[in-house]
Amino acid sequence: MTTCTCQGESFSVCASPARRQWIMATAGAGGVLTLTAIVPFVSSLMPSERALAAGAPVEVDIGKLAPGNMMVVEWRGKPVWILNRTPEMLAALKKAEPMLADPASEVATQQPAYAANATRSRVPEMLVAIGICTHLGCSPSAAFTPGDPALGADWPGGFLCPCHGSTFDFAGRVFKNKPAPTNLEIPPHRYLTDSRLVIGSDEFDPS
Repeated sequence: MTTCTCQGESFSVCASPARRQWIMATAGAGGVLTLTAIVPFVSSLMPSERALAAGAPVEVDIGKLAPGNMMVVEWRGKPVWILNRTPEMLAALKKAEPMLADPASEVATQQPAYAANATRSRVPEMLVAIGICTHLGCSPSAAFTPGDPALGADWPGGFLCPCHGSTFDFAGRVFKNKPAPTNLEIPPHRYLTDSRLVIGSDEFDPS
């Protein structure tokens, strides 16, 4: 049955059952298309799995890290050094102290409380440090050989930032009269076992 509705003096609109069905179908399809368009948009506002993982703690297997060797892992988009220090490297820490700008690591924000010690670590042999120079954010490189000709006969070994010449010892402490204003940062970390290390989480900062 066709019905007509007056829309004023000059014209009228007739709505048949077929027309009503067509309108309803069009409206429904439009709703589906709108929802389809919204879902990708909403999804784009949600953080990706990579973004979610970027701030999460990182568990590392250090069981095969031999003394004198260093590995680099990523945490929060930053390189984190894990150095298994030899007895000679540990002895070099004391030798370096007179040449350091902050040998006692007195700036509290550079390391958690449990790393505010002579080795700046939870386990004396293991250095866990963010490998980013505190000057302009460059990445220092290993300069482990004591007495390196490029660094002088009194060089005890450590790290060199090639960008502007800042140097750090085997505990990430900066040497005097260098562009870097502070020691390297020590991230929160803890040991699950002798061979399993978690970076980005500890009992004091469980984030």
